[in-house]
Amino acid sequence: MDIAIVKYNAGNIYSVVNALRRLGVEPLLTDDAEKLKKADRVLFPGQGEARGAMEYLKARRLDEVIRDLKQPVFGICVGQQLLCKHSEEGDVDCIGVFDADVKRFLPQHHEDKVPCMGWNRLHDVKGTLFEENSYVYFVHSYYVPVCNDTVAVADYILPYSAAMHKDNFYACQFHPEKSGKVGEQIIKNFLAL
Repeated sequence: MDIAIVKYNAGNIYSVVNALRRLGVEPLLTDDAEKLKKADRVLFPGQGEARGAMEYLKARRLDEVIRDLKQPVFGICVGQQLLCKHSEEGDVDCIGVFDADVKRFLPQHHEDKVPCMGWNRLHDVKGTLFEENSYVYFVHSYYVPVCNDTVAVADYILPYSAAMHKDNFYACQFHPEKSGKVGEQIIKNFLAL
C-alpha cells in the first residue's frame, strides 16, 4: 500500500512520518500532485499558521488536488482546519471540503488558556475510526465548531469538532501521532479503511 503525506510549509510532519514507520509503513513525503493522486492513502498533517499554509498550497495548486482526491484522506490538526471553508487565522479561505469555518478560542474565564494544550476526552463519537471516551493529545488555538460533519466532540471553553468525516475525507484536531496507543490505533484504523 502506498501512503503519501502532503509536504507543505507546516510543522509536525516528521512526527507523523515516524508514527507510520513505527507501524512498519514507509510513507512518501511529497508535494507532487501526481504522486498524491496515485497514493492509496493520503495524510495531511501539520502544525502552523493557516494563511501561510494556504499560500503554499495554492501556489502549487495542491488545494485543488487535495479537494479532488478520491482515496481516503486524513487531515490532522491544521490539516483538519485547512479542509474547512475559511479560517479566522489569517482570515483566509481554505480548501472547502467541510462546510465549516475555523474560529479562534476566546477565553471566557481567567483559567481558560489559549492555546489549548494537553489531553482531552472524545465523546459523541460516530463511525469506527475513533472510540468513545478515548483520551488524545491536543495543541491548538483555533477550532471547528460542532457541525454536520462532526464525528467526535471534545470540550475546551466550549464543545468543538475533535474529529470530522465527509465522504473519503477524515480529519482530527488532535495529534494521533502523539496520543500513545490510542493514537496508534486510530492511524491503523485509517490505513485499514
